[in-house]
Amino acid sequence: MTTQLRQLAGQLDSTVVALDFDGVLAPIVPRPENAVALPGTVEVLTAVAARVAKVAIVTGRAAADAVRLGGLAAVPGLTVLGHYGLERWEDGRLDAPGADDGVDVARRRVAELAADRPGVTVEDKGHSVALHTRNAPDPGAALAELRPYADAVAAGSGLQVTPGRFVLELRPVGMDKGVAIRSLVAETAAAAVVYAGDDIGDLPAVAAVRELAEDGVLGLVVCSDAEEASAELRAAADIVVLGPPGVQALLRELAALS
Repeated sequence: MTTQLRQLAGQLDSTVVALDFDGVLAPIVPRPENAVALPGTVEVLTAVAARVAKVAIVTGRAAADAVRLGGLAAVPGLTVLGHYGLERWEDGRLDAPGADDGVDVARRRVAELAADRPGVTVEDKGHSVALHTRNAPDPGAALAELRPYADAVAAGSGLQVTPGRFVLELRPVGMDKGVAIRSLVAETAAAAVVYAGDDIGDLPAVAAVRELAEDGVLGLVVCSDAEEASAELRAAADIVVLGPPGVQALLRELAALS
């Protein structure tokens, strides 16, 4: 068993387990709409949920999309925080704010940016909009070339740009995965929190875990180290596993902890 997990022995029932979706529960694919959770995900999340205070998915996707793509409605007591916590899905009920007017403006501008750039695609997430360069001839160069344009669109729309793996996401200011993690820990009065991510968008969650540790909340950060995992996240992690299969194996260990 992973040594770090043993720290949770005796306090699983006051532990929050929070996970990203893409790259953690679902392998990264060229087109986000084609992502699916790794087989066995529902079963292992159900086993973990029976042992801990709360299992939550914290994703940049719309909450309903993550639930659908992962078959997650079958996991008892699961909370899915979509759009970095702007949306909350729980017990089949979705709570979501109205659309931000700035996103409507950005959506049109971003479509114009992508129109004449081969392989660059736009993902409309409802509460945010993302430019993907994964399928461009040179994904890294395309991302770098688009960044100042995305920054300008965001500034003119009252949004912020969150960079990721071959993606620039324009979304409302004031919500990130760190805020989401703090809210989960506060509402459950958790004594420990485990967070698993794979990209630079997960770094605010890592910062939250470390800050919570200063208040006495035991924290473990897991990096799902797939082919394109963030080097920053890898360096910050307490535990590094090999992609979604490694995450699933770690969750099995957690569920079996005594």
